[in-house]
Amino acid sequence: MRFIRVSAFVVSVLGVAMLATGMPASAQVKPGDFITPANASKVKDLLSPGEYWRVVNGMTMKIVPTGRIDWPPPYKEATEKYSSQVRLSKSRLSMVGYVAGQPFPIIDDNDPDAAIKIMWNMDFRPMWTDDFDARYFGCVEVYERLGNPYKEIDFQLIGHYGVYNEVGRTEVEPIPTDPDYLKTNIMFRWRAFPWLSPAAMRGGGIIGYRYGDPKRADDSWSYNPDARRIRRLNESIRGDATGTLQFSQDDAEGYNPKLENYTYRFLGERTMLGALHVVQDPGNVCPTDGGGSVCPAEWEMRRVYVVETKPNPKRLPGDLYSKHLVYIDSEADVVLSHDQYDRQGELMVNFTNWLTYRDRPVPDARIAIYPFKRVFQVNGTSTNVQTGLSSFCDLPTPNAPEHECWYINMGAVSREDISPLAMVQSSAGR
Repeated sequence: MRFIRVSAFVVSVLGVAMLATGMPASAQVKPGDFITPANASKVKDLLSPGEYWRVVNGMTMKIVPTGRIDWPPPYKEATEKYSSQVRLSKSRLSMVGYVAGQPFPIIDDNDPDAAIKIMWNMDFRPMWTDDFDARYFGCVEVYERLGNPYKEIDFQLIGHYGVYNEVGRTEVEPIPTDPDYLKTNIMFRWRAFPWLSPAAMRGGGIIGYRYGDPKRADDSWSYNPDARRIRRLNESIRGDATGTLQFSQDDAEGYNPKLENYTYRFLGERTMLGALHVVQDPGNVCPTDGGGSVCPAEWEMRRVYVVETKPNPKRLPGDLYSKHLVYIDSEADVVLSHDQYDRQGELMVNFTNWLTYRDRPVPDARIAIYPFKRVFQVNGTSTNVQTGLSSFCDLPTPNAPEHECWYINMGAVSREDISPLAMVQSSAGR
């Protein structure tokens, strides 16, 4: 049995000690090592198959000491206050009694429900709890392959990418639940609008609602400014890539489907490498793999939960992927890597997260400064390992008019900002 956050200091010390001793594979790398395709075998057992493909195909890594990550104090307090009343429903997929903080701070490796509890902890991770507004979120599509020159296929830039949570709030009123949840059952709202480029998509957008009712499908809508038309999207396409992008709505922040649509199996806790203290922001476009990854970047030994998820054929018939392997940091509850397998069971797509931990998203921030450290996403790249086509996303996007980008739990987004009407109105100023 592994106890999480019983004492932040004790667990952190024990965790670092465990990483220092590590498993046999971890002895192959140490802080100061530089990993390239030539010595990629040293990290094969410390990466997901998709991440290892990246290294073999040109991505390099700087191995650094493991850094400690603490939860934001309001999140820790909410966990201590409310977690004892949380339990799984009779279906074993939804929760009962959740208010705020981490739902299941104690994970037993032998618990048959360990996998779904880990997924709920990921869903209500401490990275943000109330809202966030990520401004000028940009993704470039390139072909990633060892030795290939950088070849840009497409560039997409979104003015605002954000979320407003109606439950689990810890820092911005209303706390801990928006009264609107009792009327609408909307657990959270998310938005991506207006599209600023390419020109053919300018002014467009997508929004979505997720409900607390496990039987109610997500609602999402897209807006086409040329046709001046809002279109309701079928839930079955949430897992499909958008345009040339190699990720979908369900891939947001690494893995973000409605949990009730999948089945789960816990494959264990492993010592693996993760990028959680990246220094350069935005990260360096990798010059040795065609520009599809961030390198060289800082990677460290982490304790990682590995969860296999498979689409429920009754809820997602004909899904594009046969299974997903999700690699979740056991301390920060963030997705470090996500491998997606095609219908023949072959690895198809890898998503990798590059994150940092500090009290501001960028070193020279003047507004987005916090009284404690928190985790920020620096880059996320999603690559089809069968074709080499990669979506490389920056937060913040280089040369964007808004440099600080991440505004987390600052009240920068309200529920009124995430509605079909708000999406249409934003297009007027495109």
